Amino acid sequence: MDIVINESLKAYIDPLTADEYQSLEQSILAEGCRDALVLWGEMLVDGHNRYGICRKHGLPFQTVQNTRFRSIEDVHLWMIDQHLGRRSVSDFQRGILALRKREILAERRRAEAEAQPAQESETPAAVDDHDDSPPWSTDASAFDSREALAKAARLSSNQVGLIEKIQKQATPEVVAAVKSGTISINAAAAVATLPAEEQRAAAMAGGSELKEAAKRARESKRRPREPKEPKEAISQPHDDVGDNELHALRERVAELTAENQALREEIAQLQAALA
Repeated sequence: MDIVINESLKAYIDPLTADEYQSLEQSILAEGCRDALVLWGEMLVDGHNRYGICRKHGLPFQTVQNTRFRSIEDVHLWMIDQHLGRRSVSDFQRGILALRKREILAERRRAEAEAQPAQESETPAAVDDHDDSPPWSTDASAFDSREALAKAARLSSNQVGLIEKIQKQATPEVVAAVKSGTISINAAAAVATLPAEEQRAAAMAGGSELKEAAKRARESKRRPREPKEPKEAISQPHDDVGDNELHALRERVAELTAENQALREEIAQLQAALA
């Protein structure tokens, strides 16, 4: 049978590094393709690298059909679960995959909620005691909390939060740097708070500049905010006070000042007489 390569599906998971690909190729050349390629119909789901290596060297391989896929979203969820369990996947990649899974499940839950009223209005169907739902069709609510998502990705809640920040705020250049291991997740999250142009410039300059950019971002965050100027208690109402009223207030202040000075002089005279 002809195997169909779906390019968007092939690119759904980050590709192997050059070293990882070379190691896989040497393993297949030495031991053959031990793991079967997973198909959905004619579409290749898992084993793109193995398939390419076998075709390149004319090596035999086996295939297996996964008949439990109902949609392309099921394929994505299965691929995510497979890669979340692999040791070779980096912390950042696991975090991104877990976030993707949450998005897919949340979208599925929204679609089911919208379809629910229409289903309730129809004649109820017979209940099937044999639930053949794919195991990766996890309840979306299981990924609602950051703690649950972190557990699925084998990360800490803090790491998941940093990866979310990178996903939302970092430029593609910074994302590429953290994927390649040029900078850490912590540093990338700090750089992601900078303006986009500054992020790109740092990424283009290399790892040292990215680390300096992360340092600048952290220092600016620690810098105390400048205190706000206190609001003037008297000057604010002046806009509503007429010139005549303002003049009268000034005269009253002058009178009180004069009275205060007279009292001080009288007290001084009394103290002198007593002495």
